[in-house]
Amino acid sequence: GGELQRVAIAAAMCRKADVYLFDEPSSYLDVKQRLIAAKAIRTLVKEGAIVLVAEHDLATLDYLSDKICILYGEPGVYGVVSNVHGVRVGINHYMEGYIPDENVRFRSFPIHFKVKTPTSSWTTAEPLFEWGEMEKRYEKFTLKVHEGKVGKGEVIGILGANGVGKTTFIKLLAGVEKPDSGKKPEIGLTVSYKPQYISSEYEGRVGELLKSVAKDEFASSWYTTEILTPLNISSLLEKQVSDLSGGELQRVAIAACLSRKADLYLLDEPSAYLDVEERLNMARTIRRVVESRGSSAFVVEHDVFALDFIADRLMVFTGEPGVKGIGYSPTSLRDGMNTFLKEIGVTFRRDPTTYRPRVNKEGSKLDRLQKEMNEYFYTAVSEEE
Repeated sequence: GGELQRVAIAAAMCRKADVYLFDEPSSYLDVKQRLIAAKAIRTLVKEGAIVLVAEHDLATLDYLSDKICILYGEPGVYGVVSNVHGVRVGINHYMEGYIPDENVRFRSFPIHFKVKTPTSSWTTAEPLFEWGEMEKRYEKFTLKVHEGKVGKGEVIGILGANGVGKTTFIKLLAGVEKPDSGKKPEIGLTVSYKPQYISSEYEGRVGELLKSVAKDEFASSWYTTEILTPLNISSLLEKQVSDLSGGELQRVAIAACLSRKADLYLLDEPSAYLDVEERLNMARTIRRVVESRGSSAFVVEHDVFALDFIADRLMVFTGEPGVKGIGYSPTSLRDGMNTFLKEIGVTFRRDPTTYRPRVNKEGSKLDRLQKEMNEYFYTAVSEEE
């Protein structure tokens, strides 16, 4: 998927044109690849071309764009395109759900990020389980994972390039794969797993699928409030699973995973195929379910917005894609982001209004300053340049 996406972007850029159109260019790409693609697409502007990009990853869109239009409306019914705004103002209007110059409120609530207090690399929560160093070897790929532990009610984000073993680690925890050396995760817990690639082969309706997983809880008000409503599943209950679109299938897969009463939830790239609001609703839903059940979760994710929103701590995976990977012990969100962003040479700052993470332009004053400070993920809130 990622290789095909990069080829498609390159093919579009190779054509001589006055106007270039890119539809969700970040899909299937990891964080590093998204920013590389954004830099490449921006070179078209220097050549005098007009570039239009439709994108759900707000960090990538922020980095890529000069101007923003907001599209709002009722999915499948109608859509409205807003006036053109500057990139920071436009994205902040989207986060607020309100466009002041048009006096239009398209969402009843704002979306604000919290500036999290720096945490320790080790959880202070009651431990749920621990794992030792592990190694998994394939014919052409080797993964080494450092020891770690996760606490009750904690969400561990997993971040790294494509092809360095993130999904393999999730499969080791889920029991789908077994380590070739090291301590096997003998967790003795119930595990609910949402894989990266979702099957639509279930024969039946969405409601039947979820009821078979949630059991008696399916009819409860808690289930409707905490899972069906925020994931916008109610309108899909009578649909055949085989007829769902990619985004609908992803939401149903997340709902099915969270419907199981489990000690540990494992979700591999839950933001794929989802739009911006759906991604943030997904993150909120996972957090609430994990906290209310006293469970824990591991979430593999490439969307920095979603990770910042959902994760208590991070596991960073590095290595040579398709050859070898190293999974480091869970660390604080700030330290984990610093480690990962330093490797790819990108710095983030906080927006002073919404506290959302923003990518600094390469070589800008803040970019240079943060690199000198060794603060690649700057958590303090300051005024814009």
